[in-house]
Amino acid sequence: MLVVERAHLPGVDRPTLPDECFRFCRSEGGLMSGRGVVVSPGSGLVGRSSGGWDHRQVTLPADCHVHSEWSWDTGGPTSAAQGTMERTCARAEKIGLPAVVFTEHLDFEDRWRAEPRDVVDHLRPLIGPDGILRPPRLDVAGYLDCIGRCRHTFPGLRILTGVEYGQPHLWDAHAALLLDLSELDRVNGSLHTLPNGEDRSEPTTLYRLWPPDKVIWAYLAEIPRMLAGSDAFETFTHIDYAIRSWPTDDAGPFDPRRFEGGFREAMRTIASAGLSLEMNTRRLQPWIPQWWSEEGGRTITFGSDAHVPEALADHFPEAVAMVAHFGFRPGRRPEDPWSR
Repeated sequence: MLVVERAHLPGVDRPTLPDECFRFCRSEGGLMSGRGVVVSPGSGLVGRSSGGWDHRQVTLPADCHVHSEWSWDTGGPTSAAQGTMERTCARAEKIGLPAVVFTEHLDFEDRWRAEPRDVVDHLRPLIGPDGILRPPRLDVAGYLDCIGRCRHTFPGLRILTGVEYGQPHLWDAHAALLLDLSELDRVNGSLHTLPNGEDRSEPTTLYRLWPPDKVIWAYLAEIPRMLAGSDAFETFTHIDYAIRSWPTDDAGPFDPRRFEGGFREAMRTIASAGLSLEMNTRRLQPWIPQWWSEEGGRTITFGSDAHVPEALADHFPEAVAMVAHFGFRPGRRPEDPWSR
């Protein structure tokens, strides 16, 4: 049994969220909170006897942000990651997840400045003598062939195609030469790198070069530019990406309230563009669905950002409780964004 204890999170008043958002017990037959909330794989109940929750049966949503061996940062299809897509599908069936969207990395960066310590060991060979990381291009044909094989092997699982398209405002012309994005089931837009002189770098690199607050503000300022420069994606992923590598040892715990105005402005821009925001469950941030709902956000998706099968749908029961608390409800199909 794994227990996620309730903790006070900066940026959200204690009374704002129900206890179900903070304390869940995992068991083999389902997932149960400490106060009468059950989310069983596939078709669990999300409800409580009082406090505003009703006892409606809901299906766990699709995991709309999943990677396999076809994403370059896993090592690729000839690495130890070989077979990840098939193992992930098997994991989905085991836990009762109704649908998986394999959103492989689609990156075209040619000036991604990084140091070996910025990446995991198996990615260090991608950094050239000039300090530039050059990610391999997505093998579209190999990826689609693997999707077809998994659909044949797992006929009861909805397996959808997609990409996580990095910095789309810079690379739409390049993407059009590689594949037709409109043929995919889902296109997630992600912001991983920021301008760093004539190059670009990830926040983990920039935190060594800039004051921490500057990195966050630069990330938030780039979001409107990304939206203005491309309409090729339908969901903005992990708006908290720059927080992942926040230098806690030097700067203390990250407090979203210090950047609340910037996050809210970015969310308003995303909402005005008619896009969905992803509830990325790698690290649960309750203030994200709260502020998103308050800034006009109408739709939200769920994504674990899993790169290994074991991380598939991680923290989904807790995320479902949070999102439902702020008025979002499921669509007709598991992969449909939740709306309010």
